[in-house]
Amino acid sequence: MTPDRITIEDLEVWFHVGVPDAERTKAQKLLITIEMAHDLAASGASDNLEQTIDYYSVSEAIKSLGRARRWKLIEALADDVCELVLGKFKPDAVRVVIKKFILPDTRWVSVEVCRPTLVI
Repeated sequence: MTPDRITIEDLEVWFHVGVPDAERTKAQKLLITIEMAHDLAASGASDNLEQTIDYYSVSEAIKSLGRARRWKLIEALADDVCELVLGKFKPDAVRVVIKKFILPDTRWVSVEVCRPTLVI
């Protein structure tokens, strides 16, 4: 990843995720962190939104993704979020962490997925 990053920390969403069918019938709270590597020099110098990644648009796109799908695994959801962000917003790389509040006696369980724009 480049040194410059835009981070959306703990975006709260309510998605249908879970291995048992019964778990997917009701939306559950997830926290999604998205870290996008992107050269911020031009936008920092110009103060122009067109030269950066609009984090509001990223958050809205992720919320929209959850309205259209259901997942068994948070790993699959994390991969879909990476694909969405890379495809639509074009960062150099993306890191996604998803926290799920499912196990008693834990604060959360989480997965972390990192993807570059181009895998060789």
